[in-house]
Amino acid sequence: MTLADLGWNDELAQAFEPHAKQGRVPARLNRETPINYGAFVFDNDGQLEDIDVVLSGKVWHDAPTDAELPAVGDWVAVELGGENEDHVIRARLPRSSCFSRKVPGKSVEEQVIGTNVDVIAVVTDPGPDHNPRRMERYFALIGRSGAKPVVLVNKSDAFPEDQCNEAVAELQALSPEAEIHLTSALEGSGLEILKRHLSPGSTMCIVGSSGVGKSTLVNQLMGEEWQWTSEVNEVTGKGRHTTTSRELVLLPGGGMLIDNPGMREIQMWTDEQTLRESFADVEAVAAECKFHDCKHGTDKGCAIRAAVEAGELEIERLESFLRLDEEIEDLQRRAKKRQITTERRAKRNHRVKARNLEDRIEYEREQRGEWR
Repeated sequence: MTLADLGWNDELAQAFEPHAKQGRVPARLNRETPINYGAFVFDNDGQLEDIDVVLSGKVWHDAPTDAELPAVGDWVAVELGGENEDHVIRARLPRSSCFSRKVPGKSVEEQVIGTNVDVIAVVTDPGPDHNPRRMERYFALIGRSGAKPVVLVNKSDAFPEDQCNEAVAELQALSPEAEIHLTSALEGSGLEILKRHLSPGSTMCIVGSSGVGKSTLVNQLMGEEWQWTSEVNEVTGKGRHTTTSRELVLLPGGGMLIDNPGMREIQMWTDEQTLRESFADVEAVAAECKFHDCKHGTDKGCAIRAAVEAGELEIERLESFLRLDEEIEDLQRRAKKRQITTERRAKRNHRVKARNLEDRIEYEREQRGEWR
Protein backbone atom coordinates (compact mmCIF):
# COMPACT_ATOMS: atom_id res chain seq x y z
CA MET A 1 0.00 0.00 0.00
CA THR A 2 1.36 3.42 -1.03
CA LEU A 3 0.16 7.01 -1.18
CA ALA A 4 -0.65 6.45 -4.87
CA ASP A 5 -3.09 3.72 -3.86
CA LEU A 6 -4.96 6.40 -1.89
CA GLY A 7 -5.12 8.75 -4.90
CA TRP A 8 -1.87 10.71 -4.42
CA ASN A 9 -0.46 12.24 -7.62
CA ASP A 10 2.16 14.69 -8.91
CA GLU A 11 -0.15 17.72 -8.55
CA LEU A 12 -0.76 16.94 -4.89
CA ALA A 13 2.93 16.30 -4.29
CA GLN A 14 3.81 19.71 -5.73
CA ALA A 15 1.16 21.46 -3.60
CA PHE A 16 2.45 19.63 -0.51
CA GLU A 17 6.13 20.66 -0.89
CA PRO A 18 5.90 23.74 1.42
CA HIS A 19 4.28 21.61 4.12
CA ALA A 20 6.87 18.84 3.85
CA LYS A 21 9.55 21.39 4.69
CA GLN A 22 7.68 22.09 7.93
CA GLY A 23 7.68 18.44 8.94
CA ARG A 24 4.03 17.80 8.17
CA VAL A 25 2.70 14.61 6.59
CA PRO A 26 0.03 14.07 3.89
CA ALA A 27 -3.21 12.41 4.97
CA ARG A 28 -6.55 11.68 3.34
CA LEU A 29 -9.71 12.25 5.36
CA ASN A 30 -11.94 9.19 5.60
CA ARG A 31 -14.64 10.30 8.04
CA GLU A 32 -16.00 13.37 9.77
CA THR A 33 -17.65 13.73 13.17
CA PRO A 34 -18.96 16.80 14.98
CA ILE A 35 -15.67 17.11 16.91
CA ASN A 36 -12.91 15.70 14.69
CA TYR A 37 -11.94 13.79 11.55
CA GLY A 38 -10.51 10.40 10.73
CA ALA A 39 -7.61 10.14 8.28
CA PHE A 40 -5.43 7.62 6.48
CA VAL A 41 -1.72 8.29 7.02
CA PHE A 42 1.51 6.30 6.69
CA ASP A 43 3.80 5.90 9.68
CA ASN A 44 7.61 6.00 9.61
CA ASP A 45 7.72 2.31 8.68
CA GLY A 46 5.44 2.84 5.68
CA GLN A 47 2.46 1.17 7.35
CA LEU A 48 -1.03 2.59 6.78
CA GLU A 49 -2.71 3.94 9.90
CA ASP A 50 -6.17 5.28 10.61
CA ILE A 51 -5.82 8.21 13.02
CA ASP A 52 -8.01 10.90 14.56
CA VAL A 53 -7.15 14.48 13.59
CA VAL A 54 -8.48 17.86 14.67
CA LEU A 55 -8.82 21.07 12.69
CA SER A 56 -6.52 23.98 13.50
CA GLY A 57 -8.15 27.28 14.38
CA LYS A 58 -6.38 29.04 11.52
CA VAL A 59 -7.79 26.68 8.88
CA TRP A 60 -11.27 27.12 10.35
CA HIS A 61 -11.07 30.92 10.47
CA ASP A 62 -9.47 31.26 7.02
CA ALA A 63 -12.21 29.28 5.26
CA PRO A 64 -14.65 31.76 3.63
CA THR A 65 -17.48 29.19 3.78
CA ASP A 66 -18.12 25.80 5.38
CA ALA A 67 -17.72 24.21 1.95
CA GLU A 68 -14.06 25.29 1.94
CA LEU A 69 -13.38 23.41 5.16
CA PRO A 70 -11.87 19.91 4.89
CA ALA A 71 -14.36 17.19 3.98
CA VAL A 72 -14.35 13.44 3.45
CA GLY A 73 -12.07 12.67 0.50
CA ASP A 74 -9.84 15.71 0.98
CA TRP A 75 -6.06 15.56 1.21
CA VAL A 76 -4.66 17.57 4.10
CA ALA A 77 -1.31 18.47 5.64
CA VAL A 78 -1.15 17.11 9.19
CA GLU A 79 1.18 18.01 12.02
CA LEU A 80 1.58 14.81 14.03
CA GLY A 81 1.36 15.25 17.78
CA GLY A 82 3.40 13.48 20.40
CA GLU A 83 2.08 11.18 23.08
CA ASN A 84 -1.24 12.47 24.46
CA GLU A 85 -1.19 15.30 21.88
CA ASP A 86 -3.62 15.88 19.03
CA HIS A 87 -2.71 15.38 15.38
CA VAL A 88 -3.63 18.72 13.77
CA ILE A 89 -4.77 19.62 10.23
CA ARG A 90 -2.71 22.63 9.19
CA ALA A 91 -3.91 22.99 5.58
CA ARG A 92 -6.24 21.50 2.97
CA LEU A 93 -4.67 20.66 -0.39
CA PRO A 94 -6.37 21.60 -3.72
CA ARG A 95 -9.29 19.45 -4.86
CA SER A 96 -9.47 17.74 -8.26
CA SER A 97 -13.26 17.45 -7.99
CA CYS A 98 -16.02 18.34 -5.56
CA PHE A 99 -19.52 16.87 -5.51
CA SER A 100 -21.94 19.02 -3.52
CA ARG A 101 -25.53 20.12 -3.17
CA LYS A 102 -27.31 22.95 -1.42
CA VAL A 103 -27.94 22.29 2.25
CA PRO A 104 -31.58 21.14 2.59
CA GLY A 105 -33.97 23.83 3.77
CA LYS A 106 -33.79 27.60 3.35
CA SER A 107 -30.05 27.87 3.89
CA VAL A 108 -27.88 29.19 1.05
CA GLU A 109 -24.89 27.10 2.15
CA GLU A 110 -23.15 24.45 0.05
CA GLN A 111 -22.92 20.92 1.47
CA VAL A 112 -19.95 18.91 0.25
CA ILE A 113 -20.79 15.24 -0.36
CA GLY A 114 -17.35 14.04 -1.46
CA THR A 115 -14.11 15.43 -2.87
CA ASN A 116 -11.35 14.14 -5.17
CA VAL A 117 -13.86 11.71 -6.66
CA ASP A 118 -13.39 10.10 -10.08
CA VAL A 119 -16.81 8.46 -10.48
CA ILE A 120 -20.19 9.22 -8.95
CA ALA A 121 -22.52 6.23 -9.01
CA VAL A 122 -26.21 6.96 -8.49
CA VAL A 123 -28.33 3.99 -7.43
CA THR A 124 -32.04 4.08 -8.19
CA ASP A 125 -34.70 1.58 -9.29
CA PRO A 126 -37.30 1.32 -12.08
CA GLY A 127 -40.16 1.47 -9.61
CA PRO A 128 -41.09 3.91 -6.81
CA ASP A 129 -37.69 5.62 -6.82
CA HIS A 130 -37.67 6.24 -10.59
CA ASN A 131 -37.83 10.02 -10.90
CA PRO A 132 -36.40 11.62 -14.09
CA ARG A 133 -36.76 15.11 -12.63
CA ARG A 134 -34.60 14.21 -9.62
CA MET A 135 -32.08 12.52 -11.92
CA GLU A 136 -31.83 15.74 -13.92
CA ARG A 137 -30.65 17.39 -10.73
CA TYR A 138 -28.12 14.64 -10.12
CA PHE A 139 -26.77 14.98 -13.67
CA ALA A 140 -26.43 18.76 -13.29
CA LEU A 141 -24.57 18.45 -9.97
CA ILE A 142 -22.32 15.67 -11.24
CA GLY A 143 -21.54 17.72 -14.33
CA ARG A 144 -20.38 20.58 -12.13
CA SER A 145 -18.28 18.29 -9.93
CA GLY A 146 -15.99 17.09 -12.72
CA ALA A 147 -16.57 13.39 -11.97
CA LYS A 148 -17.89 10.72 -14.34
CA PRO A 149 -21.62 9.87 -13.97
CA VAL A 150 -22.71 6.23 -13.68
CA VAL A 151 -26.30 5.20 -12.91
CA LEU A 152 -27.40 1.79 -11.68
CA VAL A 153 -31.10 1.13 -12.21
CA ASN A 154 -31.16 -1.52 -9.51
CA LYS A 155 -33.66 -4.19 -8.43
CA SER A 156 -34.30 -5.32 -12.02
CA ASP A 157 -35.31 -8.71 -10.58
CA ALA A 158 -38.30 -7.12 -8.84
CA PHE A 159 -39.92 -5.34 -11.82
CA PRO A 160 -41.21 -6.29 -15.30
CA GLU A 161 -38.58 -6.25 -18.06
CA ASP A 162 -40.43 -3.63 -20.13
CA GLN A 163 -40.61 -1.27 -17.15
CA CYS A 164 -36.89 -1.71 -16.48
CA ASN A 165 -35.87 -1.06 -20.07
CA GLU A 166 -38.13 1.98 -20.28
CA ALA A 167 -36.54 3.48 -17.16
CA VAL A 168 -33.03 2.97 -18.57
CA ALA A 169 -33.96 4.53 -21.93
CA GLU A 170 -35.56 7.53 -20.24
CA LEU A 171 -32.48 8.24 -18.10
CA GLN A 172 -30.09 7.73 -21.01
CA ALA A 173 -32.02 10.34 -23.00
CA LEU A 174 -31.52 12.81 -20.14
CA SER A 175 -27.74 12.35 -20.13
CA PRO A 176 -26.24 10.71 -23.25
CA GLU A 177 -22.72 10.91 -21.78
CA ALA A 178 -23.66 9.02 -18.60
CA GLU A 179 -23.36 5.27 -18.23
CA ILE A 180 -26.78 3.81 -17.45
CA HIS A 181 -26.94 0.16 -16.38
CA LEU A 182 -29.79 -2.15 -15.44
CA THR A 183 -28.68 -4.17 -12.41
CA SER A 184 -29.75 -6.44 -9.59
CA ALA A 185 -27.74 -6.16 -6.40
CA LEU A 186 -29.21 -9.43 -5.14
CA GLU A 187 -28.04 -11.26 -8.26
CA GLY A 188 -24.66 -9.51 -8.23
CA SER A 189 -24.93 -7.89 -11.67
CA GLY A 190 -24.21 -4.40 -10.35
CA LEU A 191 -21.00 -5.52 -8.69
CA GLU A 192 -19.05 -6.13 -11.89
CA ILE A 193 -20.16 -2.81 -13.36
CA LEU A 194 -18.87 -0.89 -10.35
CA LYS A 195 -15.61 -2.84 -10.34
CA ARG A 196 -14.87 -1.64 -13.88
CA HIS A 197 -14.47 1.88 -12.51
CA LEU A 198 -12.38 0.92 -9.49
CA SER A 199 -8.62 0.52 -9.50
CA PRO A 200 -5.81 1.43 -7.06
CA GLY A 201 -5.87 5.20 -6.58
CA SER A 202 -9.41 5.72 -7.90
CA THR A 203 -12.31 6.96 -5.80
CA MET A 204 -16.03 6.39 -6.31
CA CYS A 205 -18.85 8.16 -4.51
CA ILE A 206 -22.08 6.18 -4.30
CA VAL A 207 -25.36 8.04 -3.69
CA GLY A 208 -29.08 7.50 -3.98
CA SER A 209 -32.28 7.24 -1.99
CA SER A 210 -32.53 4.96 1.00
CA GLY A 211 -33.81 1.48 0.23
CA VAL A 212 -32.63 1.15 -3.39
CA GLY A 213 -29.87 -1.37 -2.66
CA LYS A 214 -26.84 0.85 -1.98
CA SER A 215 -25.80 -0.98 1.15
CA THR A 216 -26.10 -4.36 -0.54
CA LEU A 217 -23.76 -3.16 -3.29
CA VAL A 218 -21.32 -1.77 -0.73
CA ASN A 219 -21.33 -5.09 1.12
CA GLN A 220 -20.54 -6.90 -2.12
CA LEU A 221 -17.70 -4.53 -2.92
CA MET A 222 -16.26 -4.93 0.57
CA GLY A 223 -16.53 -8.70 0.36
CA GLU A 224 -18.13 -8.83 3.78
CA GLU A 225 -21.14 -7.59 5.70
CA TRP A 226 -19.74 -4.06 5.94
CA GLN A 227 -23.19 -2.76 6.85
CA TRP A 228 -26.09 -4.57 8.43
CA THR A 229 -28.86 -5.03 5.86
CA SER A 230 -32.54 -5.80 6.16
CA GLU A 231 -35.80 -5.35 4.34
CA VAL A 232 -37.24 -1.95 3.41
CA ASN A 233 -39.79 -0.60 5.85
CA GLU A 234 -43.17 -0.87 4.12
CA VAL A 235 -44.54 2.13 6.01
CA THR A 236 -41.73 4.66 5.51
CA GLY A 237 -40.28 3.27 2.29
CA LYS A 238 -36.79 3.59 3.81
CA GLY A 239 -34.20 0.87 4.13
CA ARG A 240 -33.57 -0.27 7.68
CA HIS A 241 -29.91 -0.60 6.73
CA THR A 242 -29.55 3.08 5.84
CA THR A 243 -26.01 4.45 5.99
CA THR A 244 -25.87 6.95 8.85
CA SER A 245 -22.60 8.77 8.14
CA ARG A 246 -20.34 9.64 5.21
CA GLU A 247 -17.19 7.55 5.08
CA LEU A 248 -14.29 6.79 2.72
CA VAL A 249 -13.40 3.09 2.77
CA LEU A 250 -10.62 1.09 1.11
CA LEU A 251 -11.83 -1.75 -1.10
CA PRO A 252 -10.16 -5.17 -1.06
CA GLY A 253 -9.79 -5.21 -4.85
CA GLY A 254 -8.28 -1.72 -5.03
CA GLY A 255 -9.83 1.72 -5.14
CA MET A 256 -11.87 3.60 -2.57
CA LEU A 257 -15.54 4.22 -1.99
CA ILE A 258 -17.37 7.13 -0.35
CA ASP A 259 -20.67 5.77 0.91
CA ASN A 260 -23.38 8.27 1.81
CA PRO A 261 -26.64 8.32 3.77
CA GLY A 262 -29.74 8.07 1.58
CA MET A 263 -30.58 11.36 -0.12
CA ARG A 264 -34.10 12.14 -1.28
CA GLU A 265 -33.75 15.92 -1.40
CA ILE A 266 -31.36 17.06 -4.13
CA GLN A 267 -31.32 20.85 -4.09
CA MET A 268 -29.28 22.63 -6.70
CA TRP A 269 -25.81 23.96 -6.08
CA THR A 270 -24.52 24.77 -9.53
CA ASP A 271 -24.24 27.60 -12.03
CA GLU A 272 -26.15 28.69 -15.11
CA GLN A 273 -23.57 27.31 -17.54
CA THR A 274 -23.63 23.82 -16.02
CA LEU A 275 -27.43 23.85 -16.00
CA ARG A 276 -27.60 24.78 -19.67
CA GLU A 277 -25.08 22.10 -20.57
CA SER A 278 -27.29 19.56 -18.76
CA PHE A 279 -30.29 20.74 -20.79
CA ALA A 280 -28.55 21.03 -24.16
CA ASP A 281 -31.67 19.78 -25.97
CA VAL A 282 -33.79 22.57 -24.47
CA GLU A 283 -31.09 25.13 -25.21
CA ALA A 284 -30.90 24.03 -28.85
CA VAL A 285 -34.63 24.64 -29.29
CA ALA A 286 -34.48 27.94 -27.35
CA ALA A 287 -31.83 29.19 -29.78
CA GLU A 288 -34.54 29.20 -32.47
CA CYS A 289 -36.80 31.61 -30.53
CA LYS A 290 -37.52 34.86 -32.33
CA PHE A 291 -36.35 37.02 -29.43
CA HIS A 292 -33.17 36.35 -27.44
CA ASP A 293 -34.89 37.28 -24.15
CA CYS A 294 -37.89 35.03 -24.79
CA LYS A 295 -39.55 33.88 -21.56
CA HIS A 296 -40.92 30.74 -23.25
CA GLY A 297 -44.44 31.63 -22.25
CA THR A 298 -46.73 33.73 -24.42
CA ASP A 299 -43.95 35.51 -26.35
CA LYS A 300 -44.38 35.59 -30.10
CA GLY A 301 -42.11 33.30 -32.09
CA CYS A 302 -41.30 31.05 -29.12
CA ALA A 303 -39.65 27.91 -30.51
CA ILE A 304 -39.90 26.17 -27.13
CA ARG A 305 -43.68 26.45 -27.03
CA ALA A 306 -43.92 25.33 -30.65
CA ALA A 307 -41.75 22.26 -29.90
CA VAL A 308 -43.94 21.32 -26.95
CA GLU A 309 -47.12 21.69 -29.00
CA ALA A 310 -45.59 19.58 -31.78
CA GLY A 311 -44.64 16.85 -29.31
CA GLU A 312 -40.92 17.33 -29.97
CA LEU A 313 -40.17 18.42 -26.39
CA GLU A 314 -41.75 17.02 -23.25
CA ILE A 315 -43.55 19.62 -21.18
CA GLU A 316 -42.17 17.97 -18.00
CA ARG A 317 -38.62 18.44 -19.33
CA LEU A 318 -39.24 22.13 -20.00
CA GLU A 319 -40.90 22.67 -16.62
CA SER A 320 -37.96 21.01 -14.89
CA PHE A 321 -35.50 23.28 -16.72
CA LEU A 322 -37.44 26.42 -15.81
CA ARG A 323 -37.84 25.29 -12.20
CA LEU A 324 -34.14 24.55 -11.79
CA ASP A 325 -33.28 27.85 -13.45
CA GLU A 326 -35.48 29.65 -10.92
CA GLU A 327 -33.81 27.77 -8.04
CA ILE A 328 -30.36 28.83 -9.20
CA GLU A 329 -31.45 32.46 -9.60
CA ASP A 330 -33.03 32.42 -6.15
CA LEU A 331 -29.91 30.82 -4.67
CA GLN A 332 -27.73 33.49 -6.28
CA ARG A 333 -29.98 36.28 -4.97
CA ARG A 334 -29.95 34.93 -1.43
CA ALA A 335 -26.21 34.28 -1.56
CA LYS A 336 -25.64 37.87 -2.73
CA LYS A 337 -27.86 39.18 0.06
CA ARG A 338 -25.95 37.10 2.60
CA GLN A 339 -22.66 38.38 1.20
CA ILE A 340 -23.79 41.99 1.55
CA THR A 341 -24.94 41.35 5.11
CA THR A 342 -21.65 39.65 5.96
CA GLU A 343 -19.63 42.52 4.47
CA ARG A 344 -21.64 45.10 6.40
CA ARG A 345 -21.16 43.15 9.62
CA ALA A 346 -17.41 42.88 8.95
CA LYS A 347 -17.15 46.65 8.33
CA ARG A 348 -19.09 47.36 11.50
CA ASN A 349 -16.85 45.06 13.53
CA HIS A 350 -13.80 46.71 11.97
CA ARG A 351 -15.04 50.14 13.04
CA VAL A 352 -15.75 48.89 16.54
CA LYS A 353 -12.25 47.40 16.79
CA ALA A 354 -10.72 50.64 15.49
CA ARG A 355 -12.57 52.69 18.10
CA ASN A 356 -11.56 50.28 20.84
CA LEU A 357 -7.95 50.50 19.69
CA GLU A 358 -8.07 54.30 19.71
CA ASP A 359 -9.57 54.28 23.21
CA ARG A 360 -6.88 51.87 24.45
CA ILE A 361 -4.06 53.96 22.94
CA GLU A 362 -5.51 57.10 24.50
CA TYR A 363 -5.82 55.37 27.86
CA GLU A 364 -2.22 54.11 27.75
CA ARG A 365 -0.95 57.58 26.85
CA GLU A 366 -2.88 59.03 29.78
CA GLN A 367 -1.35 56.40 32.07
CA ARG A 368 2.11 57.42 30.89
CA GLY A 369 1.27 61.03 31.64
CA GLU A 370 1.57 62.21 28.05
CA TRP A 371 -1.61 64.27 28.38
CA ARG A 372 -0.50 66.16 31.47
